[in-house]
This record gives sequence, structure tokens and C-alpha cells, in this order.
Amino acid sequence: MLTCFSRFLPSVRRFGANRRGDFAIMFGLMVPMLLIGTGMSISIVQITSAHSRLSNALDAALTSTARDITRGIIKEEDAEKTALVFLLANAGGGSMPQDSIRFASFAVDKAKQTIIATATGRAALAFPVFSLPGSQDVTAQSATLYSTNAVEVAMVLDVTGSMYGSKLNSLKTAAKNAVSSFMAMQSPGQDRVRLAVIPYATAVNTGSLSNVVFQERGPADAGTAPGLASPVGVSSAIDSCATERKGKDQLSDASPYSSRINRDYRLWYCPTAALMPLTSNKGALTARINSFTANGGTAGHIGVQWARYMLSPKWKDVLPASAAPGAYGDASVRKFAILMTDGEFNTAYACLPGESGDCSASYAKRLCADMRKDGIEIFTVGFQLTTAAARDVMQTCASTGGGKHYFETSSGSELDQAFQDIAKAIERLTVTR
Repeated sequence: MLTCFSRFLPSVRRFGANRRGDFAIMFGLMVPMLLIGTGMSISIVQITSAHSRLSNALDAALTSTARDITRGIIKEEDAEKTALVFLLANAGGGSMPQDSIRFASFAVDKAKQTIIATATGRAALAFPVFSLPGSQDVTAQSATLYSTNAVEVAMVLDVTGSMYGSKLNSLKTAAKNAVSSFMAMQSPGQDRVRLAVIPYATAVNTGSLSNVVFQERGPADAGTAPGLASPVGVSSAIDSCATERKGKDQLSDASPYSSRINRDYRLWYCPTAALMPLTSNKGALTARINSFTANGGTAGHIGVQWARYMLSPKWKDVLPASAAPGAYGDASVRKFAILMTDGEFNTAYACLPGESGDCSASYAKRLCADMRKDGIEIFTVGFQLTTAAARDVMQTCASTGGGKHYFETSSGSELDQAFQDIAKAIERLTVTR
């Protein structure tokens, strides 16, 4: 290597010392070309940067305006004026003067609930060359939806023994802040956004829905439970908790009139905080979250099971009218589930057909897959997870495509941020094309 360099060095020195006329002529020709090339490169960068800035600002302006229409803050007639104020504030400045920015077109389609716009601006060029003017027009297009769609969100929250202390406090803070964010999406005078809260540990406390639970008295009862209308299903209640559904409807979201949900006779602990079906009552949701206490093992699949029930239209006959879920496949209804845990799913009383032993994880994965098939979009949050098995369940359950759906957090602030990111993602999914 040094030998090659030592041979090349004298040639470089001779070239640098060259004072002959032909080199001066060549150098004189090269300098203008280099300057022109540099100027064109700078101009291209300026134009590209201006277009990117205008495009991003237009996207944000339409999304913000759509959000305001959805929430009832402004009317459709005020959309263009509102969007322009946002656009000017975010796209103007730098190489693109604010007074050069305008809408070339702006259309609100009330029937399709869409906003479509084209924005233009003029980018000043620092080094115009050849016939280029001192500035260049840039154009950006964007479209968005504003929505009156119903939004149904089931939050499945871990209140097991490992959540005791500061972890539970962090969860309460994150969940309550999420409730506030979701309720801020609410349209005035409408219950467009509704949340269900499902705390889980060794079981799920069904609260006011305890009539759909079949209390097993022993091994002989550990099969398909009687339907809700069957007098055979009447038994003295030990508590309001439910475990897995068993028998013919084990993996189904069928109505309890087909078969009730079992309470396994071996259940030793019932969480104190009960689930809350879909509601837009912010105060009630906050109070329920505040009531959380931590104890018991992690039967996460039972929490997933009840999220499915709370979002299933097949359950509307046993729920209050205000909590009745919308139909699957209805374009005016968006359904979401948020599943949170701090560890492995390790408690089960019934397994999938052909399985045995510790089967909560595989059970949860199957339920998540069935929910996604029904059009329920699933977000998952791991909180201080320490095992690959715990991460695997959360990653497998999460929906794919359309942005981030799995969040792994290691602190209370990260947990809070994850819930906020999910709330923003859900809002964006309901209004953005």
C-alpha cells in the first residue's frame, strides 16, 4: 500500500506544480461549470425541501380540520378558513414566504365526509441559474376524512399481584389519561366514542353482568353451561367472577342465551374491580380505574375473551342499550381493543381442544386471531416485560399494518405515552384516508 502511494505522490506534485497554459484554460472552463452545478444542486434541494414542507403542512392542516369537524368544534362551511390558518402557520417561512401560499382548490364533500385540497406556494431560490427564475412554484395535494363514525374501545388491563404498588399506580394514571384523550374525541351531544374497561387477574369480575355466569359446583359441571333462559343454569352465586367459557361455545362470542360463561369451581380469587361495558361516562370510567387493586395470577386470555364479548353485537341483548355494541362489518362503526400486561399469561382453567397444562398464552393468541377476523383492531402494551414468552403473546395478538400496534414500555411515563400514542392512532384511523 505504501509503495503504491509513494509511486503516485510524485505525479500529484507534478500536477500541482504545472503552470502551463493549457491547464489554465482547462481550469478556467471548469470553474463556471462547477459553480453552475453547485447552484443547480442548491436550487433542487430548496425546491424539494419547500415541497416537503408544504406537503406535510397540508396533511396536518386537513387532519386537524377534520378532527375539529368530527368533534363539532367547527362546521363544514368553516373548514377552508380553518385549514388555511393552520397551513400558513406551518408551511410559511424560510424559502417560502407566507404570502405566497394559498389553496388552488379546496372541496368538502358532505356526503362522502371528505376534504380534498391542493395547495401552492413559491419557493425563493438562492442561486437561480440559466433560465430559472428567482423563485419556483411548488404544489401539494392531500385528502382526509372527517367522521361521525362510532368508536368502540375495550381496554383490557392487568391487575395481577405483580402489578402491586407503583406499577398499579402507573397503570391507573395511564388508563385515566387515555380515558380523557378518548373522551376529548367526543362529538358534542353524541356518544360517538365509548370505552369498556376489563380488569383481569385470575378471572374477570363481571359485576352487573353476573347473571350470564354459570357457577360450577364441581367437576361434573365443567362442560357446556346452560343458556341464559334455562332454569337449570340457576345456582347460588359465590361471587361475580367468570373464567373460560367451556363446551360448544368455548371459542365463540355467541350470546349467553346459547350458553353462559363458566366460573370454574377451582377459582380461588375474584378481582375486586368489576368490568365496565361500553360507556361514554368519563366519571364512571375514571372511578372504576381508581378502584383497581392488585392480586392474583395472570389469566390474560380471560381478559381478551371479555373484550371480545363487550365488542360483540351478539351480546347486545344482555347489555344495557347504552352499552350495546354496533354490528360487525358496519362501515360506520370502528372497533378496537387495547391489551396490557406486565408478564406471562400463566393461569388457565380450560385449554383449547387438544391442549393441556399452561395454555393461557395459546388461548389468548387464538382469541386475538378471531377478533381480528371480526374486524377488531388490536393494540398491545407490554409493561416491564422480562421474558420472550410474554413479548411473543403481545406481538402475536397485535394487529399488523397501518402503523405501530405493539408497544413495549419500561417506566410509568413510557406506559402513559404508549396509551396516548394509541389514542392518537385510533383517532387518526377514524379520520384519515
